[in-house]
Parts: sequence; C-alpha cells; structure tokens
Amino acid sequence: MSLLEDWRELAYQTERTPRDEQMFWANYFNQEKGIYEQILEKDEAVKGTVKELAGQYGVSVSMMTGYLDGINDSLKERNPIETMEEDTVVSLDYDPEKLYYNMVAARAEWLYELPQWNRLLSEERRKELYREQKASGTVVKGKKIGRNDPCPCGSGKKYKKCCGR
Repeated sequence: MSLLEDWRELAYQTERTPRDEQMFWANYFNQEKGIYEQILEKDEAVKGTVKELAGQYGVSVSMMTGYLDGINDSLKERNPIETMEEDTVVSLDYDPEKLYYNMVAARAEWLYELPQWNRLLSEERRKELYREQKASGTVVKGKKIGRNDPCPCGSGKKYKKCCGR
C-alpha cells in the first residue's frame, strides 16, 4: 500500500466518533499550520525524502503525506504523490500566488492569514487573488429571453413562435 493510500485510510476512516474526528482534523490543521509557517519563512525551496521532511517538521510520515497531497497543486513541479514512498525525494518549491489562491479556495483562513505572507505578497496582490478566487465560483446567468423577443437562433421569428415552443 502506498503512503497516499495509508494517509487516505487514516484521514477518512469511518470508525471514529464525531469527537475523535474533530480532534484528528484539529491536530492535523495545527501541524499543517506549523509546517507552512516554517516553509513560508524560507527563501529557498525545501527538498528531501518524505521521511526526512517529516522528521524536520516534527510530524509523522502519514501527516507529512497529507500535507504533500494538499500542497501538490500549488507546486511549480508536482511530486509523484500516487506512487510516493518514505524514501521518495520530494520538493516543496511552491508558486506563492498559486498557493495563496488555493488556500483561499480551500477556505483555510488559518493559512492564508499567516503573517509570513506579508513578505511574500503585497497586501494589494493578496486582496486581488482573494477576489479572483471568490469570483471564480460565481455563476453569472445570461439575460433571460422573453416570449416576444426575437429568437436567438436568428430565424427572425418571435421566440414564442420558434425555439420557445
């Protein structure tokens, strides 16, 4: 079984009580926040095996796998998450704008409000990315066609006598 399968089995097991489920995710999000605080402080990309990175950030290999799964879409070059093992070398070379955008999309306020973002992206750019992401989920409907309006098919007939039948 791959590390990702182990992580998903651990994270989404159904035998936990709601209280245990809440405690599991609270613990994970707290550890995730700690990793992001450290990674966003550094100017160079972090690289190493999954096991080394787990040790470096003081988390289990399973938790590190969950973190790597979460950040993978924000990396400049994706890691082989599906086939990853403990000795697989991974890189955390992230694109700051993409990472911030994805954090907003995930509604992870505890991550996109970290003070470390102040040195990576200007406040204006963060607001712009926030608005961009929020607008991406907005559905804009076109103008409704009235019964007596010309038919949009171009026949020249009224909509009610053409495609509106």
